[in-house]
Amino acid sequence: TVAVYSEADRNALHVEMAGEAVAIGAAPAAESYLVIDKIIEACRSTGAEAVHPGYGFLSENAGFAKKLAEAGIAFIGPPPKAIEAMGDKIESKSVADKAGVNTVPGHMGIIADADEAVTVAGDIGYPVMIKASAGGGGKGMRIAYSDDETREGFQLAGSEARSSFGDDRIFIEKFVEDPRHIEIQVLADSHGNAIHLFERECSIQRRNQKVIEEAPSPFLDEETRAAMGAQAVALASAVGYQSAGTVEFIVDKSRNFYFLEMNTRLQVEHPVTELITGVDLVEQMIRVAAGEVLSIGQDDLTINGWAIESRVYAEDPYRNFLPSIGRLTEYAPPAADLLNSMPDTTVRNDTGVYEGAEISRFYDPMIAKLCTHAPDREKAIAAMSEALDAFVVGGIKHNIPFLAALMAH
Repeated sequence: TVAVYSEADRNALHVEMAGEAVAIGAAPAAESYLVIDKIIEACRSTGAEAVHPGYGFLSENAGFAKKLAEAGIAFIGPPPKAIEAMGDKIESKSVADKAGVNTVPGHMGIIADADEAVTVAGDIGYPVMIKASAGGGGKGMRIAYSDDETREGFQLAGSEARSSFGDDRIFIEKFVEDPRHIEIQVLADSHGNAIHLFERECSIQRRNQKVIEEAPSPFLDEETRAAMGAQAVALASAVGYQSAGTVEFIVDKSRNFYFLEMNTRLQVEHPVTELITGVDLVEQMIRVAAGEVLSIGQDDLTINGWAIESRVYAEDPYRNFLPSIGRLTEYAPPAADLLNSMPDTTVRNDTGVYEGAEISRFYDPMIAKLCTHAPDREKAIAAMSEALDAFVVGGIKHNIPFLAALMAH
């Protein structure tokens, strides 16, 4: 294996663990991890035949996948066309529609006046979300539960969008009440085979950032699971997908589900799927990139037990979750045999740090992804509580007390 690293990551764990390591630039990502030519040059100088892009940086960059192909280097991920189609919000919804995937009901055309807004809202069914086309950051958005609220919301959202963005174009879509964020893991090869590996529940979020993920979802029934899985596979097939990918859905309180987006890469929460299926997703990505046929079919997969992941971050939960940088003076994850008192229970800690390592200000302040797997949800939660209590981190602020409080909720 070859690791690439920036100046800030000179002493990082991945650099130490790799067979070879190549420096590719200064600490800011724009001068190192995002510079395509430097990564291709590292491949050439070491003879690397393939690149796994990880989670961030260039992992969903179609241009990067194209440049690698031109250089004769395999991209351990989907084809550039699939990345492009799924990276565009409007195009991805259009592809999903054509593939028979449920999308949020709405009127994507621009609405002329309050009367048309009422007609459209009536067709969609209340409640609706009135949105400015140019909106963002929560501006130019109003929820309406009646015709009167639609008229008022149309005027308010329009004037707010005009003053904030100089653009008062409005569209309307269904507002999903009490939503859950549930995603389906898919896996496809270059020979036309595609399967799903069930779902992950990622509804516990803060600032739209996932905090706790679990598999399976405590909310889905078999019928909904099968329907969501079938639609995710249909979308993957429609876009010519290869490799591992995730189809994200928003699910309402009546288990109606709607396509949100597709992540054309490995997800941070992939370990919970690995733990309940016994499938190593990274291994499968490498095999697919090497041109192999998937060795597992849909009927080979079953859900075994329950898995939970907690994202351990270097951030201060008592100061509005501000990132906390500095040296890890203590770092002792829970031992794998911590749960001897709990039979059939596993602790897995995916991490990129060690005692004495620096948490840099340049990148995401994640310390580790702590996972537990047990025969059922209650035992997986109890195991996570115990594992969090045994996790020692010193020298910086961290969110372990917050995660422990969530487990006790």
